[in-house]
Amino acid sequence: MIRKVMIRKDSSPDGRLRRRWRPGGTNAVKCKRLLSASLRSMCLIGGSILSLSACSPNIQQEGNVPDPDQVVQINPGVDDKNRVVQLLGSPSAMSTFEDHTWYYISRRTEQIAFLEPSVTEQEVLAINFNPNNIVDNMKVYGLEDGRMVLAIPRVTPTHGNDLTIMQQLLGNLGRFNAGDKKSSP
Repeated sequence: MIRKVMIRKDSSPDGRLRRRWRPGGTNAVKCKRLLSASLRSMCLIGGSILSLSACSPNIQQEGNVPDPDQVVQINPGVDDKNRVVQLLGSPSAMSTFEDHTWYYISRRTEQIAFLEPSVTEQEVLAINFNPNNIVDNMKVYGLEDGRMVLAIPRVTPTHGNDLTIMQQLLGNLGRFNAGDKKSSP
């Protein structure tokens, strides 16, 4: 509903007509339209900024990243396990059956918004020891050296009955084994 602006004669000495603003008049409608348009544009800009900031990648560094200067200080045939621990710290993993190989594993992943994280960098430093615990050799493996291992979706069969929850709950009712009641003299 639009109301007209009320015009009244001002009591000023020059006798000019002066416009007076009234709530709900045409000036109020223009002001509401202007506020509504600026509010819409601010919401649009704010929404755009939020949606673009959600697309920035989340970078995560995992594992033990040995300092290259310290790795160079390890001398094969000279240094032992204690020296390696002093320089690089404890390993991320050891070989399964004998601890003749130590692995220092590091990985960097990126995740954008809700998408699956992707591995951007991966480095594995493998240090092999001889039976006397002296460094035998060292190798560095990168992301390109890795292989994907697919899990086989087989299920190991088990023998027995598949019981429902009600059968499990009510199955032992009335099956009490009182055992041998021997009275002691």
